[in-house]
Amino acid sequence: MLIALDAMGGDHAPEEPCKGAILACREKPHLSIALVGDSEKIKPLIEKAERNVRSRLNIVHTDEVISGSDSPSLSIRRKKNSSLVVGFEMVRSKEADGIVSSGNTGAIAAGAVLLLGRIPGIDRPGLGAVLPVLNRSTLLMDVGGTVRCKPINLLQFAQMGSIYMKLFQNVENPSIRLLSNGEEMTKGDDVISAARELIESSSLNFQGYAEGKDIPNGVSDVVICDGFTGNVIIKFGEGLGELLKSQFKEEYIHHTLPKIGLFFMWPAMKRVMGRFDWEKYGGSPVLGVNGSVVKVHGRSKANAIAHALTGAANFIERNGVDRIREEIARGVQNGNN
Repeated sequence: MLIALDAMGGDHAPEEPCKGAILACREKPHLSIALVGDSEKIKPLIEKAERNVRSRLNIVHTDEVISGSDSPSLSIRRKKNSSLVVGFEMVRSKEADGIVSSGNTGAIAAGAVLLLGRIPGIDRPGLGAVLPVLNRSTLLMDVGGTVRCKPINLLQFAQMGSIYMKLFQNVENPSIRLLSNGEEMTKGDDVISAARELIESSSLNFQGYAEGKDIPNGVSDVVICDGFTGNVIIKFGEGLGELLKSQFKEEYIHHTLPKIGLFFMWPAMKRVMGRFDWEKYGGSPVLGVNGSVVKVHGRSKANAIAHALTGAANFIERNGVDRIREEIARGVQNGNN
């Protein structure tokens, strides 16, 4: 199996993507990775890897980079020799089985549609994020793939989210909720109300609206929203986590009692922090396109990128794209929305 890794994407490229590739190859002996980017910068970073890992790291040279400030669709069309576009071309030509990138989210979504194409029955791709919430994992979708949505897009996100949780999180009949500003059926704008009617009339296990406060409590297996809202939620959660971490550190440094308490609390705190460690959750799959595409947070370091690569490998091994395509086609044939 060969996965293309955008070695020039993200805040810490190419050092952290290269380190992540080495970690992933250590974890999965059958995995090979094509590091796509500036060969002069990449080569010194992987030369010292052990022989059985180095033999599975290939460099594909490119001399352009799509930055975070670039226009997504224009950059995909104009920067043909960028690390992201070349990686997508490798997937399209079947040279690579999938692609992982921590680069420009909009460009990843645009490239997935323009270069790989959409699965029949899907109008817009969705970017899913598996959240480690109370007592379960919840897929929040969309978190940046489609910023503004029509009701049909939200229905299709619900369909793909249900399929993903069923196939890859072993949830037998995933529950679906639609994010709104209240639980009452009178809440939500015209788009949310219309999406609710579409999802209610489908065969999905729809359980109504969810409020923002419900997400951390694990109210549902899948929570659906537009990409703008989902992206704000994800980043707010990250900021809150960093705030709490800094406040605990501040209390520990300047007060004696917290130091004593930490001695006894540390094992439990370590388990809890490990459960909510976003780096372990394998990136965000771009669902609804004809290829395995995983987006990693722009500030990801080696550990998060390695988990994204192994997560992408697992998705490929389980024929994720084909299984979603088959489920969507089956639903259309059966007359389900």
